[in-house]
Amino acid sequence: MTEDIKSPQFPESIFEGTLSSWLKKEGDEIKQDEVLAEIETDKVVIEVTAPSDGVMEKILVEEGSTIKSSDIIGRYVKGDAPIAPEKTESTKKEPKKTAERVEKKPIKEITKTEKSETQKSAKEKGFRMGPAAKKLLNEKDVDLADVETSSKKNVVTKKDLLDAASKKPKQKENIDPIVDDNNIKRVPMTRLRSVVAKRLLESQFSTASLTTFNEVDLYEVKKLREKYRDSFEEKFGVKLGFMGMFLKASSLALQDMPIVNASIDGNDIVYHGSQDIGVAVSTEKGLVVPVVRNVQALSLAEIETAIRDYSIKARDGKIEMSDITGGTFTVSNGGVFGSLLSTPILNPPQSAILGMHKIQDRPMVVDGNIEVRPMMYLALTYDHRLLDGKDAVTFLVKIKETLESPESMILGV
Repeated sequence: MTEDIKSPQFPESIFEGTLSSWLKKEGDEIKQDEVLAEIETDKVVIEVTAPSDGVMEKILVEEGSTIKSSDIIGRYVKGDAPIAPEKTESTKKEPKKTAERVEKKPIKEITKTEKSETQKSAKEKGFRMGPAAKKLLNEKDVDLADVETSSKKNVVTKKDLLDAASKKPKQKENIDPIVDDNNIKRVPMTRLRSVVAKRLLESQFSTASLTTFNEVDLYEVKKLREKYRDSFEEKFGVKLGFMGMFLKASSLALQDMPIVNASIDGNDIVYHGSQDIGVAVSTEKGLVVPVVRNVQALSLAEIETAIRDYSIKARDGKIEMSDITGGTFTVSNGGVFGSLLSTPILNPPQSAILGMHKIQDRPMVVDGNIEVRPMMYLALTYDHRLLDGKDAVTFLVKIKETLESPESMILGV
């Protein structure tokens, strides 16, 4: 029995993707839950798995094509025994249609040779066609090898040809660079970059974004980290980093000011019961933001472990859809790339995002004396529709004060 192979149901935040690769060919035996294809979205690579055992019968969507949720991308024959797909003589002899044959030819331009080939293919399959069907066959550029007729007398109808035309694989986009006489190269955006560009513009136009800044003295954090770094790693099996402390400090501030952890839904304000904080992670394919769940209930060791595990998954391309959805707040660290100051962009429907930056030694006045201190600029971009300036500044000051007295988040005071 022939069954459809469909793309998975995408989450609400993902509208479409690109079928990046088929891992199976027509005629290959497949096993239940085996990966058949990969779909690249703006956030993750989604795997298409086999619903059950069987044989790959037909690939309907070519690599490079744009697809949406639950699109039919192929078909397979359900069953344990491998069944090789039927191939007619015309299928063996005629090469697959390429993008160069997209232009339709009017019936009057079909040569005698082409007519004889069509008639030959029809005879090989035992098909009979009337003049209207023959005209439609040429207009739609349909290969008779792909035509199935329900007629007991093997008469090909217009409906049979239209059905075959609708099942033709979409042509792969041309991604060869175009170089002009001035040596200017033009290449199409990747799926990830294209969607990211679209989302960034949507964020700017759909929110009233504003950024407030402050600076934090990380002297005490660095001293604490240097003192307990080795024993922390020995006991918990993970390094004591800066990101864990920033997430913990953010969570404590979010508990004090739940409005920053809220979001707008129509005319309603949605208050979230937990602090699910996204951590921006850079990968070869771009930026992904996995979410550390229930940060308010986690210890520093548990937070650092979650960050490490997500970093490994992102590096290996194993981030799943559930890992990157449902965040209520985001922390982004441009400092790892050397950024001294920036204005991070909101990740709707979240209402705020914290930007970390490079730690730089600077002369500061401490108790009337000039001392060299490890300073970092902090940036908080927030949605002014929900948060007033006072709310944003107060929230950022809370994070600053917690980090400058890190024992408070360790002791919970």
